[in-house]
Amino acid sequence: MTTDAKYFDDLVQARRSVRIYDQEQEFDHNAVQRSLERATLSPNSSNMQMWEFYRISSDALKKEVAENCMKQKAATTARELVLFVVRPSLWKDRTAFNLDKMKSSFPEEMEDKDKNRALSYYQKLIPILYNNDKLGVRSVFKKLYSWYVGTKRPMVRQVTKTDVRVTLHKSVSLAAMTFMYSMKAEGYDTCPMEGFDSKRLKKLLDLPKDAEISMIIGCGPAGEGGVYNDRVRVPNQEVIFER
Repeated sequence: MTTDAKYFDDLVQARRSVRIYDQEQEFDHNAVQRSLERATLSPNSSNMQMWEFYRISSDALKKEVAENCMKQKAATTARELVLFVVRPSLWKDRTAFNLDKMKSSFPEEMEDKDKNRALSYYQKLIPILYNNDKLGVRSVFKKLYSWYVGTKRPMVRQVTKTDVRVTLHKSVSLAAMTFMYSMKAEGYDTCPMEGFDSKRLKKLLDLPKDAEISMIIGCGPAGEGGVYNDRVRVPNQEVIFER
């Protein structure tokens, strides 16, 4: 095992979901900013980065947000709360962003046909996948097309509006995990929460209409009794397989 692997193993073993935070210990709020900046480097589907991170650090607003997190101690005692949010409507902006970056990075010697092949991913495929109507009518046709092509060759089957939504939440979850490991490396603890009133929180924080809160993470220095029990995991042989 390399030194880096040993350090990472220690980090993974040490990270726990901490539900009570110490109010007296010093807390470096800049560690949250650094960790979020690291989180933006997380892998995500098609590099679309359709995520947003909202920091809640003022005592007054934290109290209101915690109320809508069902008064979980991981929220009421957190020194800072971070909302991990997906934004489905950003697909056009993110597509344009990726196209611009791709065009500016092409090697001069690259042939036009190769450039066009690379650009077509964002010019054609991404709009087909991400451009969805409210009623999901396009999803029906995309599903039928996927099924038809799939009878002849390997084909991506997750093409509906719901599938895209799942993809976005998977991507932002990768960022959330990066954030939590980073906070642990900074010397602080975290707890991801799914129990919250998303409708009230969107109104309270004036989030964009299309915003979907994937999770809320409380963070800070661990307090006494913050870890509720010993870690319990299903045996590895029940979840790790080789084919």
